Amino acid sequence: MRRRLGLLAFICIGQAACAETTLLSETIWTAKGENFGGYSGLELSSDGLHFTTITDRGILITTGTLTREDGVITGVADVEDVSHPNLEGNAVAGWADAEGLAIAPDGTIYISTEGPLHGILTYPVGATETVVLPKHPAFANLQGNSSLEALAIGPDGALYTIPERSGRMTRPFPVYRFKDGKWDIPFAIPRRDEHLVSGADIGPDGRLYVLERQFTGLGFKTRVRRFELDGTHETTVLDTANATHDNLEGISVWRDAAGQLRITMISDDNFKFFQQTQIVEYQIDD
Repeated sequence: MRRRLGLLAFICIGQAACAETTLLSETIWTAKGENFGGYSGLELSSDGLHFTTITDRGILITTGTLTREDGVITGVADVEDVSHPNLEGNAVAGWADAEGLAIAPDGTIYISTEGPLHGILTYPVGATETVVLPKHPAFANLQGNSSLEALAIGPDGALYTIPERSGRMTRPFPVYRFKDGKWDIPFAIPRRDEHLVSGADIGPDGRLYVLERQFTGLGFKTRVRRFELDGTHETTVLDTANATHDNLEGISVWRDAAGQLRITMISDDNFKFFQQTQIVEYQIDD
């Protein structure tokens, strides 16, 4: 099922600049099977047609095609689930809660996880084993269910990951970077109200897009903020009213054939019957 809306207005947060966006489509994706749902990370091909996503259960990578009419999503096709290898070739307890997804130009897949191990797995093309990247010392102190929620890869191949919670309302979210085999924290982004980080991507414009959500008890609010890769020039790209969408956790930013930036997001239904798997797409108008 597809729903199309027009321009969605919102109020800027604090001193942050604002962008304008148009909601192009909201597609409800349904399928049978115990492994369907729980999608937390999303990557799209440069033409916006092919997608890769991961499930909270951690052992599956799902690929497929977004069918489009006049550039607007109409459905999902050619879906395939692939069990990715890990250290022993089977699901590894502790790595199961996959959250963030990033794919390098050569096809190497990176997955950030929550749970007791707090880390990043890498799955090189053609590999028979999953490699665990070295960890930043601070990962050991992250909260069990609120750690490495977001993952993005920069144009130079550096990985950027952000925890779901900063640990305190007044504390900014640290942005951890893995570059040339070493970790650092090049910058942090301000924490604004009760929104928590749920995803990230670096767009073709070279800027970091951070997806956030707030559970109100009656639904979810969704926000996307944009930063330069030094943490400056904060811009609120999207800020929805409560229950506009479900629990959006995966984000991919790409440029369409007309040169417009688009944000495509996927929701995590937590494998609950009262939630939905939605694929939501906005056009950035600025």
